Amino acid sequence: MCRSFLAQLREHYDQLTEGGAQVIAIAPSNRSLLERFTKEFGPYPFTIYGDPERNLYRSMGHKTMAKWKLIAKAGKAFLKGGKKAFLPEDEGKREVVQESLSTQDIYIQGGSWIFNEKGEVVWSHIDESPEDHASIKELLKQLN
Repeated sequence: MCRSFLAQLREHYDQLTEGGAQVIAIAPSNRSLLERFTKEFGPYPFTIYGDPERNLYRSMGHKTMAKWKLIAKAGKAFLKGGKKAFLPEDEGKREVVQESLSTQDIYIQGGSWIFNEKGEVVWSHIDESPEDHASIKELLKQLN
């Protein structure tokens, strides 16, 4: 299983914030699921806010992937890696992932945004698919 984007942000947090930047994550999940997620997969050195209604996601132009396309990607990953491609072996982590898959909007895609001190967008990347996150290298380049 590849490292999640949140895990990558955690691993590179010091590099990302050394120039004064802040890292804030927003997930399309409710508070109770985010608390369980953080307990199982955390800790994180940044705050993860919930947007269960996906209002912020939609207002910022994030995309919802076609259901058939995501199912096709999932099927391909399952054929390559079996159940391990989706579900962690650790029971607590697996339960959080299973609940997310069955109760959350797994079709909405994320993105990365950099704002200046005035709150103006200076750079953004909107993901086209689950694996289309901005790279940490690109984020660092844009921050410098």
